[in-house]
Amino acid sequence: MWTPTEEEKIGVVICNFRGSVPQGLILEIGETVQILEKCEGWYRGFSARKPAIKGIFPASYVHLKKAIVSNRGQYETVTPLEDPIVTEVTSTLQEWAVLWKQLYVKHKVDLFYKLRHVMNELIDLRRQLLSGHLTQDQVRDVKRHITVRLDWGNEHLGLDLVPRKEFEMVDAEQISVSDLYKMHLSSRHSVQQSTSQGDSIRQRHGETCRIPIPHHLFLNLKSFTYNSIGEDTDIFFSLYDMREGKQISERFMVKLNKNGGPKNPEKIDRLCALFTDLSSKDLKRDLYIVAHIIRTGRMLINDSKKGPPHVQYRRPYGCTVLSMNDVLQSISELKEEKDFVLKVYTCNNENEWYQIHENIIRKSSTKYTAPSTNYGLIISLQLLRGEMEQIRRENPMIFNRGVAVTRKLGFPDVIMPGDIRNDLYLTLERGDFERGGKSVQKNIEVTIYVLYADGEILKDCISLGSGEPHVSEHRSFVLYHNNSPRWGEIIKLPIPIDRFRGSHLRFEFRHCSTKDKGEKKLFGFAFTPLMREDGTTLSDESHELYVYKCDENTTFSNHALYLGLPCCKDDFNGCPNIPSSLIFQRSAKETLWISTQLSSTKLTQNVDLLALLKWKAHPDRVMDILGRLRHVSGEEIVKFLQDILDTLFSILDDNTDKYGPLVFQSLVFIINLLRDSKYYHFRPVMDTYILKHFAGALAYKELIRCLKWYMDRSAEVIRQDHIQEAMRALEYLFKFIVQSRILYSRATCGMEEEQFRASIQELFQSIRFVLSLDSRSSETLIFTQAALLNSFPAIFDELLQMFTVQEVAEFVRGTLGSMPSTVHIGQSMDVVKLQSIARTVDSRLFSFPESRRILLPVVLHHIHLHLRQQKELLICSGILGSIFSIIKASSLETSVQEEVEMMVESLLDVLLQTLLTIMSKSQSQEAVRGQRCPQCTAEITGEYVSCLLSLLRQMSDIHFQHLLDNFQSKEELKEFLLKIFCVFRNLMKLSIFPRDWMVMRLLTSNIIVTTVQYLSPALHKNFTESDFDFKVWNSYFSLAVLYINQPSLQLETLTPAKRKKILDKYGDMRVMMAYELFSMWQNLGENKIHFIPGMIGPFLGVTLVPQHEVRNIMIPIFHDMMDWEQRKNGNFKQVEAELIDKLDSLVSEGKGDENYRELFSLLLLEKIEQETWRETGISFVTSVTRLMERLLDYRDCMKGDETENKKIGCTVNLLNFYKSEINKEEMYIRYIHKLCDMHLQAENYTEAAFTLLLYWELLNWEDRPLREFLHYPAQSEWQRKEGLCRKVIHYFNKGKCWEYGIPLCRELACQYEALYDYQSLSWIRKMEAAYYDNIMEQQRLEPEFFRVGFYGRKFPFFLRNKEFVCRGHDYERLEAFQQRMLGEFPQAIAMQHPNQPDETILQCDAQYLQIYAVTPIPENMDVLQLDRVPDRIKSFYRVNNVRRFRYDRPFHKGPKDRDNEFKSLWIERTTLILTHPLPGISRWFEVEKREVVEVSPLENAIYVVENKNHELRTLISQYQHKQLHGNINLLSMCLNGVIDAAVNGGIARYQEAFFDKEYITSHPEDTEKITQLKDLMQEQVHILGVGLAVHEKLVHPEMRPLHKKLIDQFQMMRSSLCHGLPGLEKLSPACSGSSTPRGNIHMTSHSPMSPESMKLVHRHSPLNLLGSIRHSSSSLSSHTSSETGNLVILTDGLVGETADDIYRMQASPSSSSLSSTHSAPSQMINSAPSSIRDKYRHNREMVMLLPPHRDRPSSAMYPAMTENGQPTNFHRALMQQMIGPCKPCSDPNLSVAEKAVPTAPSSWSLDSGTREAMPFLTAHVGNIMVPPVPPRTLPPGHFSMHFDAFHHQISDLPPALPARCLRKSPLHPIPASPTSPQSGLDGSNSTLSGSASSGVSSLSESNFGQSSEPPARTDTMDSVPSQAWNTDEDIESPYLPVRYSISEPDVLDSVKPPPCRSHSAPGGVTPQDGHHDPPALPPKPYLPRGEGSIPEEEIRPRPMPRKISQPLMSNKEEQAKVAWEHGINEE
Repeated sequence: MWTPTEEEKIGVVICNFRGSVPQGLILEIGETVQILEKCEGWYRGFSARKPAIKGIFPASYVHLKKAIVSNRGQYETVTPLEDPIVTEVTSTLQEWAVLWKQLYVKHKVDLFYKLRHVMNELIDLRRQLLSGHLTQDQVRDVKRHITVRLDWGNEHLGLDLVPRKEFEMVDAEQISVSDLYKMHLSSRHSVQQSTSQGDSIRQRHGETCRIPIPHHLFLNLKSFTYNSIGEDTDIFFSLYDMREGKQISERFMVKLNKNGGPKNPEKIDRLCALFTDLSSKDLKRDLYIVAHIIRTGRMLINDSKKGPPHVQYRRPYGCTVLSMNDVLQSISELKEEKDFVLKVYTCNNENEWYQIHENIIRKSSTKYTAPSTNYGLIISLQLLRGEMEQIRRENPMIFNRGVAVTRKLGFPDVIMPGDIRNDLYLTLERGDFERGGKSVQKNIEVTIYVLYADGEILKDCISLGSGEPHVSEHRSFVLYHNNSPRWGEIIKLPIPIDRFRGSHLRFEFRHCSTKDKGEKKLFGFAFTPLMREDGTTLSDESHELYVYKCDENTTFSNHALYLGLPCCKDDFNGCPNIPSSLIFQRSAKETLWISTQLSSTKLTQNVDLLALLKWKAHPDRVMDILGRLRHVSGEEIVKFLQDILDTLFSILDDNTDKYGPLVFQSLVFIINLLRDSKYYHFRPVMDTYILKHFAGALAYKELIRCLKWYMDRSAEVIRQDHIQEAMRALEYLFKFIVQSRILYSRATCGMEEEQFRASIQELFQSIRFVLSLDSRSSETLIFTQAALLNSFPAIFDELLQMFTVQEVAEFVRGTLGSMPSTVHIGQSMDVVKLQSIARTVDSRLFSFPESRRILLPVVLHHIHLHLRQQKELLICSGILGSIFSIIKASSLETSVQEEVEMMVESLLDVLLQTLLTIMSKSQSQEAVRGQRCPQCTAEITGEYVSCLLSLLRQMSDIHFQHLLDNFQSKEELKEFLLKIFCVFRNLMKLSIFPRDWMVMRLLTSNIIVTTVQYLSPALHKNFTESDFDFKVWNSYFSLAVLYINQPSLQLETLTPAKRKKILDKYGDMRVMMAYELFSMWQNLGENKIHFIPGMIGPFLGVTLVPQHEVRNIMIPIFHDMMDWEQRKNGNFKQVEAELIDKLDSLVSEGKGDENYRELFSLLLLEKIEQETWRETGISFVTSVTRLMERLLDYRDCMKGDETENKKIGCTVNLLNFYKSEINKEEMYIRYIHKLCDMHLQAENYTEAAFTLLLYWELLNWEDRPLREFLHYPAQSEWQRKEGLCRKVIHYFNKGKCWEYGIPLCRELACQYEALYDYQSLSWIRKMEAAYYDNIMEQQRLEPEFFRVGFYGRKFPFFLRNKEFVCRGHDYERLEAFQQRMLGEFPQAIAMQHPNQPDETILQCDAQYLQIYAVTPIPENMDVLQLDRVPDRIKSFYRVNNVRRFRYDRPFHKGPKDRDNEFKSLWIERTTLILTHPLPGISRWFEVEKREVVEVSPLENAIYVVENKNHELRTLISQYQHKQLHGNINLLSMCLNGVIDAAVNGGIARYQEAFFDKEYITSHPEDTEKITQLKDLMQEQVHILGVGLAVHEKLVHPEMRPLHKKLIDQFQMMRSSLCHGLPGLEKLSPACSGSSTPRGNIHMTSHSPMSPESMKLVHRHSPLNLLGSIRHSSSSLSSHTSSETGNLVILTDGLVGETADDIYRMQASPSSSSLSSTHSAPSQMINSAPSSIRDKYRHNREMVMLLPPHRDRPSSAMYPAMTENGQPTNFHRALMQQMIGPCKPCSDPNLSVAEKAVPTAPSSWSLDSGTREAMPFLTAHVGNIMVPPVPPRTLPPGHFSMHFDAFHHQISDLPPALPARCLRKSPLHPIPASPTSPQSGLDGSNSTLSGSASSGVSSLSESNFGQSSEPPARTDTMDSVPSQAWNTDEDIESPYLPVRYSISEPDVLDSVKPPPCRSHSAPGGVTPQDGHHDPPALPPKPYLPRGEGSIPEEEIRPRPMPRKISQPLMSNKEEQAKVAWEHGINEE
């Protein structure tokens, strides 16, 4: 049965609970749970973290805490009963924990560790608090430590500052705003600030005394390691002041035994002393710790003869010093002891012993000896601060060790009243003694006794030093052979006070013989009494004592015998008649010098003081005695304070008239003495005296009379010192007066009451009289008045004992009112006056409501005057703060309405004025940054703001009503409203309170909104209709807008707990203000039009606040504005323009969100529906909503770490919107420049140029002046357009789009020509010419194009569910592009198919990317069809200014023919049409339209064959016309490819498919097309025939075998086609030859073939096939044939399971020789035969959507095969060397190394010509060796291959160019790997020179002979017949030579080498003749050495001339060759 709990209400989880039962609540350790019900060991409740979720948990898992339950029942609140500090620590630590982890993530490691340390400390301190074992002082201390740490952590984490009082958080409701402000200030640095705060308050109120804090030095002797003495030692430590040359402390004595340990075993580890009462002044003195070491033993340490061993002498040994200045810094910072080692120095001459320490300090090294080692005394020191009591509390360990308290000589700076001392310090200075007939000087020892009057020796009255017990006699140390010894020993004589009178000291002198007996002989003595006859003690000075002779037999049993003798010179003068027949004879030449110093609270050495205390003995001298009291020292007076006061009042009673004034003066003197900080502690003694001991019942009359007399004289007297003294003593004088009156009243039952009251009244009249005097002329009077004002507030408490509160208040009011106003007194008096008022306000009197009503007007009057004149603002603010604090405290108990009313009347207006002045000053100061006057500091602003807020907070509706009623005119009201609104606005703008003062800021906001609610009705009532005042209303609206936008009110940024706390306390104040604002707007009526468009921006800012309710309230205002403007102007253009302008800036500042956009549209459309102008309204709202959509996207992109692409896309989107939909030209231009900057940053120069062109187009060639805009200066339109034009041309140049720059150059040229500016014209024409040169000479890469679809609602608006075509970066292949896109959209999922997505994907909350490559369809076909246009020019038109792109998807219709798939293979051709052509202002544009057509298998075949024919025709024609010189490899390869493919399938497959009778009959409609195909095939055979004829003419003798093979295969091809195509057999072969055996290539692949193994790959092997697939374009394919499918299969192991499996893949159309470039089947594996599909399904790691590339079945197709099917790269290399300027291959799988050189062209399918080329290649090139590749170290697809290179004699070696296509790669050959065999050929096969890294050709077009100037040659080539190459050498090329240079110079070199007929180098490779240094090689893009990398030698240029007949081979090369040949033989 579940029952509600009574006691168990709150608990803390002590064990994790997983909630494993039904309804179980999951809990973690440390969570707080609130318990609702209980049942048999289970509780039901909820966690404080998630109050909404309720559940059950075991009772044993919870530790219960006591709690208070309020509002019991369903909505009860439970607060734990624990110390608020503990609660705060708990909640703070929980809050910090989250932030602490984030610090680590943000790499703020330093703060992370600091905070961890602080958190651990807090946990520990909290544990201590909870333990409950601490004393109150310790609790207070722990709380102080906790708050310091909490505040430190909050400050460093940027959390809110917590205002505290007594370490606990304060409730802002319970205290005034002024107090809250002060608490915030003091909490800022809680500990340091709190002390200084106390000081500043005290000083502000004029109390000057501050008690100095004493310091104490703790010294601990750890060891004395200087053990060479071997005797007992005494060590005396003391503090010595070098500057004054005197000791300032008692001595601390340590007795050690001969082993160096303490003599008393109990003192081990307890040899420590505390030197007390050192003032700050003492620490600044030149202090030293001095230690004197005295040994006890033989006379001479190393002479055993001197004296018998049993006699011990105290002998000086050594001394050590430590400068306090050196160590003070280090010990005052530490909290523990610090060790120091002190060297012990010995004295060279004992005469100097008394000043050895001075010699050591002065470093007079001749007078002492340094020790041989560094050891000595080891001491530790620690400096402690505070009163003795506090030290005892804080350091109990020190006192537990029995520390010896060592006091100062004399009194400390502060004398405590209870401190009773009676110490006489005696210094044994020196003596002069006679030799006494001895040959040597004496060894003199002095023994000292203290004797009482009766001759008894006083026990234990001699102290040698603290730390050792007192003794009864003291023997001095002995100086060896010294008749004038100087000891300098200080001894303390603590004689009991009752024994002091009558006691005397006796000094006995003995000579210590060092003879055998070692006896000590007495030879004299001296004495001195301690008190003189007159009762004074021995004075503090040096005394010369007489020495009396005696011998060792003398006994001093009768001390009276010598006491009658004179002890010293003064004494002798006092009693001249001394009989000479006494026992003791004075030794005339011998004297003893001693000095004494008395530190006693009971004895005095002062004669005047004694005379006063015993005045009755000399009544006639009273006047004189009283007069001399002033000369007695303060120490003496405070010691006898009570006695002196009693004496004074008894004198007063004795004769009032005679002694009254003098007693009054003496009393004033004593009272003022207690004002000194040294005696400040004696004030309580005085207070106690007055209350308990004072008995002068009649004194008050005389005191009042004297006081009044003094005051009345102040106007006349010139010297007013005595008057000022009396004024300063006012407080105690009144205490005496009042106490005296009370005593009198008590004694007489209240007689003479009226007279007393009258006399006090008169006294107050005198006070008023003094204060009312004009003191400007008299400085002394100012001081008198100041003294009076300072003391005046202190008398209130005394008066309250005798008078009622009202009476005292009246006295005070009259007094304060009598002061002249500020105008009539100087500034210094001003301050004093205000300080007096401040203390009045702080006094107890002011806390009574009845007195406040009397005093407040006069106080406010003075403050008002000061504020009016802006004088003494800081003091005034302090007074006001105190008043508000008192009123707030009173308001909690009684009504303070009347007082608040007074303050409002007097202060409100002047406070506002003051604040405005201060704020404007501080703003101007900020601007000037000059010296800030103190009145402009933040502190003073804060003080006044808090005063104003305090006042406003106290005001109720009555006060506001009165305030508003009291204004005489509307003008006054207007002025007031403007002031208060302005102050409020400044409050929010200037951030008066720091960001972390959240409590203060929220309270301020609350007060402002409340005030505004009170004031808005007045605004509405007085300033609407006819009296409308724009200024006030505008001020009001500005305030409301600023208010709602305050950062501190944006609750969304806060943690949920904090937000809830604020909402519970204040509600959402933004909503309150929004309602207020809306209702005021509605009240405006027709006047609304005044605020359009001015308030649109501000109101828009308000609506963008992320608070739903505020938006709901405010958005309809825009409808209102539109409506009013529509009424007035018939349209709302202003609203529209302003809204759009402001929206842009506000959203870019980070305001607004998706919800706002929806709400804006929804609310306004709803309102507009009703209007007559709804069409325009709706279209406006829609366009604003769409603008917002784009702005939000733009902001999100800019704000996030978004990639350039996204940012650019966003900007383009926004820019187009501004142009097309909104037509905001200025905005449009701004965004043009933003976009341009982004492009430049991303190095998209072409796009940057197109972007700037948009602005250029807006300008005209006119002279209209333009204003300054963005970064453009003020200039004419022509100038701006010209500047832009130049910039655009420059960017086109950088982007290598010279064709676009040329028309601009022409336009500029026209302008220059029209202006006859020939200089500029010449420059622009040269530039244009240079651009033509660049087009012909410089290499340009053809970019790839990719189609990207963005599907899903998670994409930004400008991308959502749209498709784009993107222009790739240089070298960017599909895979790289796809990775880039996925990187930009990390949340996106790549779609695995090319089909259009369905509706579910479009609407889902996710991101889907669909990416594949597309082929551009050039717009300008004319250029491309012209035969003789160089390919460099055509290449530009192929890929620029393109709007149409296409991609093909092969598919089978109907049943699939297994024997010939071409029968059913259709192509789905999709054409995408873009909104703008590429390139343009962006790298991508949206697809505007899609066109899909299906191409039948027959049409596809026609298309493929037609394209191949065109390609062949073009190539053959180029060779016929000598466009391609010398090198016919390209022609060989092309013919070989077509013929071989035809023989092995190729067009034969078409023949099978379409010339079949069955097909012809079933497709009668295709008859025409079949005929067309036949014609094309016939045409192909004709073309091939012509091609072979040309080939025969040009072929090199060594290439004959290849030619022969081509002829044979051509015959086979013709015969295979004869059946279907009549008339072919008539063609006779062009030439015939024999074919050579086919060779194989050695290669290694990654896996599964082992890297080491060499595998022979047959030409028909699948590896070879796959290699061809890589670039599959059928033998009949053309560059423009259709694009193929779109899936790439990324696998690791597809290739190479068994050769047969892969071989079978030939069945798939993609590997068939007839497949077209673009008609390969869909790259989904589905296109392969099913058997293979099943077999290899497990090999697919990932299927990605990839686009086909243009003019080839893009590398998209089977990139996977690059990993295991390395032959692909190899094929690519060979093909590339044999194919000329064909399409660039864009391969996403190329490794960095591969991409560093031009990659293979892509117009290949299964052209088996490559295979046939192999034997020829291998025969002449040597073996193509592949170094082993380490498994998996290269990127997939990387195949490192070393080609043999042919060494041309070239002076510089170009780096591997970063190029992708041959057409663009003017490369010189690269020297071969030194490890591979050198070729015997030199020039003929130079085409095969390859990059050593990737096996990719490094050819340039020039290698094919486009240069008419072959280079000079130095080596011979006799063995090669020259005519074998150029059969038509004499025919000149119709084209100029093209220079292909790496460095892309702008102009051609003027010097050309002479033409030469030798063919050692390929036609276009021009050896440079020394004009250029070789370009720097780029960093090698290879792997580190040892991982398949190329040795450096491969890269290094090696221009060595070689003879063909002598191939150079190394050993390794020989072996490699043998291995390769062995492989061939095996096959």
